Amino acid sequence: MIETEQKPAEKSARTLTGTVVSSKMDKTISVEVERLIKHPTYGKYVRRTTKLLADDEKNECREGDTVAISECRPLSRHKAWRLVRVIERAPAD
Repeated sequence: MIETEQKPAEKSARTLTGTVVSSKMDKTISVEVERLIKHPTYGKYVRRTTKLLADDEKNECREGDTVAISECRPLSRHKAWRLVRVIERAPAD
């Protein structure tokens, strides 16, 4: 009998969408991701935000851009996300 080796299924990286809050760092952007959670007692949906640092290799993002970021290996102490694409550009001032 021939044994076939099966590779474990590749786990796709988690992708989030958010708004660029800061792009002042070199090759790094700060992205604010918003999510809705249901209040345990009152049932009202409450808006929660998380700020994540993401790698912007080409320095292409500006503040106000809507971007998609995906999880990756840690690139620095706080940076473990990578820019996938710019979904919508902020209006130029």
